[in-house]
Amino acid sequence: MSEVGRVSEVGRGGAEAGRSTSEEPWPVRVVSQKIGAWIARLGWVWVDGQVAQISRRPGATTVFLTLRDPSADLSLTVTTNRDVLDAGAPELREGARVVLHAKPEFYAARGTLSLRADEIRQVGLGELLARLEKLKKLLAAEGLFDRARKRRPPFLPGRIGLITGRASAAERDVLTNARRRWPAVEFRTVNVAVQGPSAVPQIVDALKALDTDPSIDVIIIARGGGSIEDLLPFSDEALCRAVFACRTPVVSAIGHETDAPLLDYVADVRASTPTDAAKRIVPDLTEEVRLIGQARSRLERAVRNLVDREQHRLDLLRSRPVLARPQVMVDQRGADVAALRDRAGRCLEHRLGGAADDLRHTLARLRALSPAATLDRGYAIVQRPDGHVLRAASEVAKGDPLRVRLAEGELTATVAG
Repeated sequence: MSEVGRVSEVGRGGAEAGRSTSEEPWPVRVVSQKIGAWIARLGWVWVDGQVAQISRRPGATTVFLTLRDPSADLSLTVTTNRDVLDAGAPELREGARVVLHAKPEFYAARGTLSLRADEIRQVGLGELLARLEKLKKLLAAEGLFDRARKRRPPFLPGRIGLITGRASAAERDVLTNARRRWPAVEFRTVNVAVQGPSAVPQIVDALKALDTDPSIDVIIIARGGGSIEDLLPFSDEALCRAVFACRTPVVSAIGHETDAPLLDYVADVRASTPTDAAKRIVPDLTEEVRLIGQARSRLERAVRNLVDREQHRLDLLRSRPVLARPQVMVDQRGADVAALRDRAGRCLEHRLGGAADDLRHTLARLRALSPAATLDRGYAIVQRPDGHVLRAASEVAKGDPLRVRLAEGELTATVAG
């Protein structure tokens, strides 16, 4: 088994000691020696970090630095020679970003890991901007700046999460302007460090705490203005990814209008200042009341115009004769019926008159042709007893009885010859 494998087995030995005694346990010093030997194989490396503390002892040639990872709650002790520090970064201050060439060392006596540096370079502004631009392109390529994924904050959030420095001007601006615009707005404020090596871990922790709070509708990350170095935590990759992973809409209100940390591109809403963030997130009560009044006025005018228009239509309908005087239709139909009745009466009377005239003419003709009229003129009708009318004397013989009809009455006679 290699020494690295032996070290790994020692790391798991605490959990497996009760199960296997086939291998003799190692003393602590041996484990420390093995770890130190494995770390020594790493050789010299370049390390990037932020200076959290500088310790220069008077008269001592050794300088101790505490180097912190800007993206994690992790730090290492760095030892270097005063001449190395003065040569590479003579004006080094706490909070500065440095790159150093160092060799990891493990102190077996104390069980600590440190770095021994032989070259220290303070990261300049140009190099910082170049790194930020490279990170910006990387995050953009991964879709962290995509506008399609940005969420719109609610019109009137019930509760707002605020991440900012303690008793800072940014906190005062956000709270004051938000409450001036909407007095009933509620805040949950989390105070964090907004610059320095501990800023990013604290902001990320606060962001996670607010994102898991179901009462928070929107989160504001606010800080006042500052130099590029002061605003460097808000361009940290870990913070950008934490904001991207949030389920709650995040508003970035960092610095002034000209400041543009990477957080502005990842956040759902970018506010130019903390005051602008309050205006973007909370509606103005006075303005909303005014808009509601205008909307009500427009609604009243619209309803009034609609009622007037419909009233005018009703008036036009009511002014029509069929509705203004509905009996006119009945009267007209009554007049039509009367006219038809009169015409039918006249027609019937005319027909009856014509029929009466025809009847009189026919009666006159009948009377003129009637045998009774002939009898009235002095003629008589001679008939045999069987009713046969005699037209010639040869139709009877002597002694035959005859019947003579006169205009008035009749006679019986006998043929004498």
